[in-house]
Amino acid sequence: MALDRRLLGRRIAVLAADGFEKMELTVPAAALRAACADVEVVSLRAGRIRGVNLHEPAARVTVDRTLADADPRDYDALLVPGGFIGPDLLRQSQAARRFASAFDAAGKPVATLGHGSWLLASAGIASGRTLTSWPGIRDDLVHAGATWLDQPIVRDGNWLTSRGPQDLPRFVAALLDHFAGTPSVARRPQPPRQASAPQPIAPPRFVVGALQRLPRRTIAGGAIAVAVFALVAMRVRRRRSRPLGWAAA
Repeated sequence: MALDRRLLGRRIAVLAADGFEKMELTVPAAALRAACADVEVVSLRAGRIRGVNLHEPAARVTVDRTLADADPRDYDALLVPGGFIGPDLLRQSQAARRFASAFDAAGKPVATLGHGSWLLASAGIASGRTLTSWPGIRDDLVHAGATWLDQPIVRDGNWLTSRGPQDLPRFVAALLDHFAGTPSVARRPQPPRQASAPQPIAPPRFVVGALQRLPRRTIAGGAIAVAVFALVAMRVRRRRSRPLGWAAA
């Protein structure tokens, strides 16, 4: 079997944060490396960031470079995996928003899965674009000026987007070709070319079913963690509200 070398010499940034969907990072990253790409995980902090399978904690991955040390000019393409938590953290980071915007401004290939498109909306670059995402953030993207399609993968200029882990086989195949292409001229936002797909009627069944089957100890553990956090936060607020010079008896 011939070695796939189509991404030889290409340097890919995978922008992720704690709470990334494990499959949406590890599967595409493995495929990119198998095609001889140099893949680096870029994140908000150094060390090892925690992945999830839906809401269940999953394995960690090592961060190669923080946003403070990463320069978009050093990379040929950007991948933003999804997850219910990680992309929400990224979209609140000015550094992450600027990082994604720089790739788009240079016409470099950008690819997202699931909730990863949240970052594109918060970066202010989704207006006039056509894309897909996890169905739950459809309204966010439409309100940001994008045309949202309920399709496994959507290509729009230098963007490749996908709905989530259910579409990984098709996404990975398209991703390798997308990242192997030459940078395109950065697109100026244009009016949507077609109407967005309608809002979902119900959340994906496989997610609802998976959450129903979570072990009770996980749910109980989460509830305990929330209660402890609330108790600590309450005590901190009480201490901050004490007048100066107050001392405990």
